[in-house]
Amino acid sequence: MRIIIDAMGGDNAPGEIVKGALRARQELGVSLTLVGRAEDIRACLKAESAEEVPGEVEIVDAREIITMEDDPSTATRRKKDASMTVALNLLRDGKGDAVVSAGSTGALLTGATLIVKRIRGIRRAAMAPVLPAGEHGIMLIDCGANVECTPEYLLQFAYMGSFYAKKMMGCENPRIGLLNVGTEDTKGGELQHEAFALLKQAGDEGRINFVGNVEGTGVFAGAADVVVTDGFTGNVLLKGVEGTIKYLMKSLKGVFYKSTKNKLAAAVLKNDLAAMKKSMDVNEVGGTAFVGISKPVIKAHGSSNAASFFSAIRQAVAFVDAHVVEDIENNIEYMKLKSEN
Repeated sequence: MRIIIDAMGGDNAPGEIVKGALRARQELGVSLTLVGRAEDIRACLKAESAEEVPGEVEIVDAREIITMEDDPSTATRRKKDASMTVALNLLRDGKGDAVVSAGSTGALLTGATLIVKRIRGIRRAAMAPVLPAGEHGIMLIDCGANVECTPEYLLQFAYMGSFYAKKMMGCENPRIGLLNVGTEDTKGGELQHEAFALLKQAGDEGRINFVGNVEGTGVFAGAADVVVTDGFTGNVLLKGVEGTIKYLMKSLKGVFYKSTKNKLAAAVLKNDLAAMKKSMDVNEVGGTAFVGISKPVIKAHGSSNAASFFSAIRQAVAFVDAHVVEDIENNIEYMKLKSEN
């Protein structure tokens, strides 16, 4: 398997990106294509004691870099020689199995849509992070790619989330919930009402395991394995969760350092606290899949260090092996409105 790496994307590129990629080569046995300014990549390899380019590692020179200041909607079209653009073109042309980038989320999504293309019949690709909760985690789809959605988009998100959760999260029969302001069938606005009807129909036909509406309080209470929503609401929920986790960890630290007695208690609970912190650590997940793109594209965190980027590559490997794209392609006829079949 060959993973194409945007070596110049992210706050810590290219050093941490290359370091994480080399770890993936060693531990996961993948071949790598590092895309970016060749001299910078070689300098990073040298810093990692690789005087020569390691076997199964290819460097593709790309002189431009897409920055956070670039317009996401036009960046990959304007910067043809950017590392992100070149990486996506390589994926489209079959020169690798997946792309991993820590660069601009908007530019990567737009580039993936325009260059690699969506799966035929999929209206919009979605960002689908897995939140740290429960035995398998909870997928949130969408979390920001599509601010405005139609009921059909949400229907497709539900199907794609179901396939992903079954193959990637280990859920035997993923429970699909529609994020809403209440659990009653009549809650929400027009979008939620129409989406609910479509999801219920798919559930009645046995194609997905739709469990109904899910409130925000039910997300982390295990009400569903996949939470479906529009990108605006999903992003608000995601950022709220991230902020809450940071606040809780900071507050816990303050409590345990408050007194000698508390410090002793912290020492006793050290291993359990470390395990809890690890379960909430974004570095353990590494990135977010763009579900609905015709080939695997993984968005790593913009602030990725080597460990986080390694996790993103590991996720890309699992995504390829799980054949999620093929599952979506094979079921596309059920994922469109009846009038369009």
